[in-house]
Amino acid sequence: MSARPLVLVVSPGDETYRGYCLEQVAAAYDVVLLTGTEPSWEKPFIVDHTVVDLSDPAALLAGGRALAEHHDLAGVVTWDEWHLVPTARLARALGLSSTSVEVMRACRNKATARALFARHGVPSAASIRARTLLEAGLATMTLGLPAVIKPAAFAGSIGVIRVDRPEELPAAFAFASAGASRSREDTGVLVEEYLDGPEFSVECVTHRGATTAVAVTRKHLGPAPYFDEAGHTVDAADPLLAQVAPAAAAAVKALGITDGVQHVELRLVDGRPRLIEVNARIGGDMIGHLVRLATGIDLPRAAADLACGRAPDLTPTRSGAAGIRMLYPDTSGTLTARHINQPFAAHTPWLRQVQWIREIGDELVLSPDGDLFTARAGFYIVTGRTTAEVTERLDTAADEITVTTRADR
Repeated sequence: MSARPLVLVVSPGDETYRGYCLEQVAAAYDVVLLTGTEPSWEKPFIVDHTVVDLSDPAALLAGGRALAEHHDLAGVVTWDEWHLVPTARLARALGLSSTSVEVMRACRNKATARALFARHGVPSAASIRARTLLEAGLATMTLGLPAVIKPAAFAGSIGVIRVDRPEELPAAFAFASAGASRSREDTGVLVEEYLDGPEFSVECVTHRGATTAVAVTRKHLGPAPYFDEAGHTVDAADPLLAQVAPAAAAAVKALGITDGVQHVELRLVDGRPRLIEVNARIGGDMIGHLVRLATGIDLPRAAADLACGRAPDLTPTRSGAAGIRMLYPDTSGTLTARHINQPFAAHTPWLRQVQWIREIGDELVLSPDGDLFTARAGFYIVTGRTTAEVTERLDTAADEITVTTRADR
């Protein structure tokens, strides 16, 4: 029998974007898995598993209880946005450490979060719920243009769109409503004040109500009016961290989060932070991996530690920078070519990873008809000493990578 603590991971996600999370947790813990499909790539990192319908809260709860009957679980953790609430419910049912179900619901619902930010004096964006196009129009008259129309409870920037002129509103409201309809929790739409300024996220770790901001991520967005994320950079020495950390910690406190890892999104407006949202899990798009490459801090391990009631080690062991860039085609269509200059890749140690996620012959569909799941052909990651060096290297690598589509008639 292993002497290591045993942690239950709910919904490990896909190997491409979340494989590093499971691998890093398994380096310190024995892992049992609650998953929707029979494990494949996960097998080297787990000691047991149960397959359930993760979209069924009752089935998820029953599956977790069954694993708890056979294993002495120290904690339950997930980094899957869609399963934050049921995972909190499962932890409560098993008597294990967790932020409450009610708090997780508040994190998942942008309207609730906005109300809590306002109540606690956290600078955010004005927000009005709109059930119809008429209400959306009235909201823009109150808030002014430009405005942002978005689902009340979704993720991945799906259904989020900027409106600059009144005539754009009908199509924008339909776009946001389509995204909102995919939510299992709240299919409502919000009209919000547009925060005009650069976008960032703060990667936070909260233990017993005390929040530590461990890194700031500079976000790079695709073309307006959409908010598709095109890349991210993390620099251990980024001076912006000290500027935005207090606002991120205040937002976490306002929501009532006591323990866990948070990905806090904000914008700087006239040099001051304004909150967009708090995601009560490790950031997507490999951000946790970038944090480790830049600082040495292990966010998946920290998440497991907190789930097991332990204080995480947040001591930086590196001081560098790392960046990721998503590979999108110029136009929607059939993927006809995707490759990197092999001699360049073989002789470039700072090019840490090139990952293809679509195959030749696949259809790539950009916004507004598609989303990040349909539009991306892959991504690549580089490291360097500073943000400037990483940005230069991202640009250099881009010239060596080809993504070509053929427009379908």
